[in-house]
Parts: sequence; C-alpha cells; structure tokens
Amino acid sequence: MTDRNFKILRVFMLLNDIFFILYWSVTVMHLIPEEFLYKDYNNPILVTWNWSFFALDMFISLTGITSIILNKLKIEIWKQLTVISLTLTFCSGLQAISFWAIQQDFDLVWWIPNLFLLVYPIVFMFKYFSNERVKAGKV
Repeated sequence: MTDRNFKILRVFMLLNDIFFILYWSVTVMHLIPEEFLYKDYNNPILVTWNWSFFALDMFISLTGITSIILNKLKIEIWKQLTVISLTLTFCSGLQAISFWAIQQDFDLVWWIPNLFLLVYPIVFMFKYFSNERVKAGKV
C-alpha cells in the first residue's frame, strides 16, 4: 500500500474507530433518538444481538487505532494490525447486513453505515494485497 493510500485509509479507519466508540457510548446512555431506532429495538433478543457486536467493534477500534499509532512510530507490525482491523470491520458489516436482509428490514439509517463497513475494507485490502504482490514480484 502506498503512503498516499495509507493516508486515505488512516482517515477512514480513524473515523470508523471513533464512530464505533461514539456509537457504543451513545447506546450505553440510551441517547439514540426514537425515530432512528431499528425495528423492535427494545426486543430482548435484538438487544442481545446488538450487544453481541460490542466486543468485535471495540477490537476493531483497538486494532485500527493501534495500527495508526504504530505506523507513525514506524513499527512494522502496523501492517498486520491494519489487515486484522479491516477484516474484522468487513465481518461486522457483513453480519449486520445479513441480519437485516434475513429480517427483510431495509431501513437505510442502518443499512448505509453497515454497507460502508462491508465495502471500504475490501477496497483497501485489494490495494494492499495488489501492492504486496507487486513487491514480491508476482505481478
């Protein structure tokens, strides 16, 4: 991945990681306005389903923010943490979109952010692995 691509990725990752932390903070404090709640928001099964993402989302933020810091410090493991963060972000988006699709609940308020989580990692992973293949002389 070029320095320019990583600078762009860093913005995406940082916004994503901050958004996760904000989302869970707002969720804990019950500050999401009623009109933005998903269907059956207070159903205990859906509450549990939503909270099942907490550990995953926090791990995404932890690996994302750590990879950005390590990149600045020129510590090579930042690359592996970036791949982990992007992979888990994709998984988080995929799980949510799959759930909403199975539920046949197509509320754009929830689909758009989760489609973002699904798509943006693919773009950067493609750039990363394409560049790694070039470096290895396989392209």
